[in-house]
Amino acid sequence: MFNLGGRMRSLNEVREHFLSQAEACERLDSPFTAELCRIMAAELDPGTKVGGRVLGWPGSPNADAVALRLCGGLHQLVLTGNDVALQSVYPPNSPEAAALVSAVMDAIGRHDDFLCQALDSAPQTNEVARSAILLPGFETIRSHCGLPLELNEIGSSAGLNLLPDLYHYRFGPHEWGNESFGVTFAPDVTGTPPLPSGELPVASRHGCDLFPIDINRPGDLGRLKSYVWPDQMQRMARLEAALAVARAAGLKVQRIDAETFVFERLLDRREGCAFVLFHSIMWQYLPERTRQGIKSLISAAGEAVTSADPIYWLRMENALQGPGAELRLTSWPGDEERLLARCDFHGRWIEWIDG
Repeated sequence: MFNLGGRMRSLNEVREHFLSQAEACERLDSPFTAELCRIMAAELDPGTKVGGRVLGWPGSPNADAVALRLCGGLHQLVLTGNDVALQSVYPPNSPEAAALVSAVMDAIGRHDDFLCQALDSAPQTNEVARSAILLPGFETIRSHCGLPLELNEIGSSAGLNLLPDLYHYRFGPHEWGNESFGVTFAPDVTGTPPLPSGELPVASRHGCDLFPIDINRPGDLGRLKSYVWPDQMQRMARLEAALAVARAAGLKVQRIDAETFVFERLLDRREGCAFVLFHSIMWQYLPERTRQGIKSLISAAGEAVTSADPIYWLRMENALQGPGAELRLTSWPGDEERLLARCDFHGRWIEWIDG
């Protein structure tokens, strides 16, 4: 009886996760993905392969973003043309509610092995508009130390946010960057997020991921694009433009775990540069032991630095209180933490707080 009760609590927790994700998708202007989440909350059957895997999820469905994993798998079937019936109910089509439910659940039944495989890895969103939030953080660091920046990103996916100096930005009446690369961000802004007055001095850029996206492999690209919500074509166009920039830059993301990457990069710091560790909406996917290991590594390294070789930890992650995300910066020497901004997960708005 105890085990049955625990199982029921688990089922309810997963279904509530899908409903919570539906509300988040609506706030982020994706009514189609919201409806997908509601369908799966209501229709997934624990007696099926995919339903059993999802509804019996062993960890935290929220922390593991289970709903987004399944939505991404379904979208990949559409993008690859592997399910014409499912494709017929996806945007830009506008099916009746019953037809959408039927097509989605039939597709889950037809592709249970593929979708179970899609559930194995965390979402590879790599939302490039987060650069509009990270860039003022990098400029805050540059203005603080006056040194070139060594950019080191964990959870890099395809590495698109390692190229903030190659994009164009409009913050109200203020602009910065090069429009010729074809990627422009114009978030709604309150406060005064700093933009560079000249070039952003990037000395090096390195990124890591357990499952990095190789932008020259069609299969990897399909996985990356599948996490762009199907009714958000502007995001897809922006992703395509950023991928062209990344190909021209020749950027490669290292396949290595985050803690080992931080350890190795700290050992290889350059003299006369500011070491910057950064990440965006990925911390929740790391095991607690890995998170603690990274904190210990960077704190220990920070204790030994001077103003001539400072260390900075910039992170855009889930807000500690309230909806949305936060941009926080910790700097050494001094071990000083600052809340720089509150922001949208997809870079649509920034509330700059610092200064």
